[in-house]
Amino acid sequence: MPKRMSSFTHTMREIRDIHDEIDSATERRAELWHVLSEGQDAEAAEELAALNVRIEELWNEHRQARATLRFGERDAIIQRARAEERLHRAA
Repeated sequence: MPKRMSSFTHTMREIRDIHDEIDSATERRAELWHVLSEGQDAEAAEELAALNVRIEELWNEHRQARATLRFGERDAIIQRARAEERLHRAA
């Protein structure tokens, strides 16, 4: 009897979707910098700070998605590395 492979779906956004959100956030950030260059605006400064954090999160998500596409799921990589390490120690 063939062994059944269990499958699961891991929801990951497409790189293009992530990049589109980065582009939108970057455009909004440029607008906020323009507003702030005209004078003090506490609301714009607060939004800019939050937007900077969001852009950083998006870039991290983008890097993770690219790494997953290139190398596979993180857990599978760790399992392969541990198996290789055991083989190396046994040799």
